[in-house]
Amino acid sequence: MTDTPSESWFPKWKLTTSDRVAPDERLPWPQTVIAGLQHVVAMFGSTVLAPIIMGFDPNVAVLFSGIGTLVFFLIVGGRVPSYLGSSFSFIAVVIAASAYAGSGPNGNISLALGGIIAAGAVYALIGLVVIKVGYGWIEKLMPPVVTGGIVAAIGLNLAPIAVKGISASGFDRSVGLVTIVAVGVAAVYAPGVMKRIPVLIGGLVGYLYYALAAGLAGATPIDFAKLADAPWFGAPQFTAPTFSSGAIALIAPVAIILVAENLGHIKAISAMTGRNLDAYMGRAFLGDGVATILSGFCGGTGVTTYAENMGVMAVTRIYSTLAFVVAALFAILLGFSPKFGALILTIPGPVIGGLSIVIFGLITATAGRIWVEHKVDFSETKNLITTAAAVIAGAGDLTLNIGGFTLGGIGTATFGAILLYALLNRRPDTPEEHTSLPPL
Repeated sequence: MTDTPSESWFPKWKLTTSDRVAPDERLPWPQTVIAGLQHVVAMFGSTVLAPIIMGFDPNVAVLFSGIGTLVFFLIVGGRVPSYLGSSFSFIAVVIAASAYAGSGPNGNISLALGGIIAAGAVYALIGLVVIKVGYGWIEKLMPPVVTGGIVAAIGLNLAPIAVKGISASGFDRSVGLVTIVAVGVAAVYAPGVMKRIPVLIGGLVGYLYYALAAGLAGATPIDFAKLADAPWFGAPQFTAPTFSSGAIALIAPVAIILVAENLGHIKAISAMTGRNLDAYMGRAFLGDGVATILSGFCGGTGVTTYAENMGVMAVTRIYSTLAFVVAALFAILLGFSPKFGALILTIPGPVIGGLSIVIFGLITATAGRIWVEHKVDFSETKNLITTAAAVIAGAGDLTLNIGGFTLGGIGTATFGAILLYALLNRRPDTPEEHTSLPPL
């Protein structure tokens, strides 16, 4: 199937006051603004957390989440409701490529940016191919058993970083645990749309706990001096990329993960809206890839479509793409506020660690969801072996040196899963082979 969207590039948004708003419809402007603000809040926790974990400037990351969303909106012609925020798929490889110590600004951010740009270029190229020939080849190359294994490998690869973030002292562990519990309680018990921003709520609870208990525990109190000195408006600190073959080899394979994420996102949005958006798959890949390239050239993180914003759409049933334009403009405004960036940088390390444990755990758990929803049969030896090899290679950070290129654990797991499944899937399992492995 080729990418053959309708003739008009942009829809003519029809005004509606219905409880269910389609992508090519809009609410009155005051309600559209409110809907956009909800999406800003939904993306906020994760989009800010990712750059902090990697040592990036959160102002730049938020700014380019807004710019990237507008780029995506333009390339898909306003047909696909999506917000682009900082991708967690980049965290492990960026930390490895830049040798980031885990706190403060990342001194080797320029190396990581070159790799992010390369990943965006690969992603955009895949988008152009999909526009030309369709996306069926992607589903054959990366069936659910493969994508699930890669996703699990990413989450497990990040686990040591998260645990280290709350392990410096007993007080740090308590802050991390309070943060984790708060996220869980918010996700399960918070009312309405609040249930869609558990990371933000959990982070706030952990922040308050640290602020109130740091003195009693003898911990370093939160320093608000830089916050007081920061101006309300000003340009963020942009960083130029440098291109290293080693960093590119580590980071560029993340494009494969972004493709799988975006494909799943569009399939889910299609189901929610009742509209087949497959015709815009290639445009969506291209938009996400171009947005990642632009972000990388200015010091921002790689971006991807956000499940948090998809959750807001599910709750509100407002799918109007104009709400995402509003959200993007608000994000751009925040990006030009040094006061906002200074506030974000006051978040204590163990709060970030607690949030990281939840986020990285959710990445790993998403693999299980992929396998369950697609009814992956692990009694088939090819599925079991592919998953086992990918997960352990990623969790153990198996690094391969190939012709001068260094492929880190995530890259090894990604390409290993794709190639191993392709090899093992040359013929179907026989019933006898379903039980050929040793019993556990």
